[in-house]
Amino acid sequence: MSDLKKTPLHDNHLALKGKMVPFAGFSMPVQYGKGALKEYHSVRGTGAGLFDISHMGQVRVRGVEALTFLQYASTNNVASLVDGQVQYAALLNKEGTFIDDITIYRVEENHYYLCVNAGNRDKDVAHLQALAVDFDVAVTDESDATTLLALQGESAQRILQGLSSHDLENISYYHFALCAITLDTLQCTVLVSRTGYTGEDGFELYIPNHAARPVWCALIAAGAEPIGLAARDMLRSEMGYALYGHEINAEVTPVEARLMWITKLDKGDFLGRAAVLARKEAGASRYLVALQLTGRGIAREGYPVLHQGILVGNVTTGQYSPLAETGIALAYIDIDPSHAQADDFAVEIRNKAVAAKVTALPFVRSRVRRSSK
Repeated sequence: MSDLKKTPLHDNHLALKGKMVPFAGFSMPVQYGKGALKEYHSVRGTGAGLFDISHMGQVRVRGVEALTFLQYASTNNVASLVDGQVQYAALLNKEGTFIDDITIYRVEENHYYLCVNAGNRDKDVAHLQALAVDFDVAVTDESDATTLLALQGESAQRILQGLSSHDLENISYYHFALCAITLDTLQCTVLVSRTGYTGEDGFELYIPNHAARPVWCALIAAGAEPIGLAARDMLRSEMGYALYGHEINAEVTPVEARLMWITKLDKGDFLGRAAVLARKEAGASRYLVALQLTGRGIAREGYPVLHQGILVGNVTTGQYSPLAETGIALAYIDIDPSHAQADDFAVEIRNKAVAAKVTALPFVRSRVRRSSK
């Protein structure tokens, strides 16, 4: 793995007996010594888990036309943001299919901060910089200077509060603040947002690289458990959160991906709008559904989905849910699930049709805090 990129915390992962694997061009921990299931329970239980997600990309957008630019480049209504607010959105191409899904942070007027997926970083930056030529705006890739951590779980606020004088209680869901972090040997400013990819209360921390190790070690010392990629995928799968390369890619539009709620057709023109509108009016040719297995087995990516014995689609994400105590899956199918009996489906697992039913998301109850107390 010598040609893989390393996050600033690579040595810390090794010291914690992290099992390192290639992921999005980086060497990343898939699990630590206690195993993925124990890591999962530390987040779903009463504790908190700490994720190194520094493989993600960060892009700063500044300029007098920053809002106009992002309104055109992304699907959501950026004009609805106020200072200190975060928004989930997508970047589409002119065909209306996904370049990436992103989060947009409004720092202040004419100043925004974007988080993009690791495997799409270079593509996204090139795409945004090409679009920016027609706007009075600067697009700067700050990924290599930034460490991104996620602290997720019931104890996340208590643990993080010990490092900062900022009252974290005042940060609402999908909002953020610039917080001073004070340690024995360090003081730095960290962008702290009440966001995450787990369905639990928690925060994402954008940290300058020089402070990454002290902050990581302080959070571990305060009781956070290190979490690898395997547990992270279990957690996001239970919520039904989309993952680029699985539920969203360059072949699907927000219509099929059930992401029209972040695609504001009435905000004015944006890249891909005409294609998405046409797809919406014509109707989807395939549908993203949530499946809960009623028979024994674990669905995996690529497994066939059957309806009354006929092949109708394939699994994009499949896991065993420890909380639901059953197999769960996301899948694209080519029949409208509203026109079929919910329990007339099956997933083919090792040449055996395992019964499944279409269900609502999330698969388990979310515990995110949608407002400050």
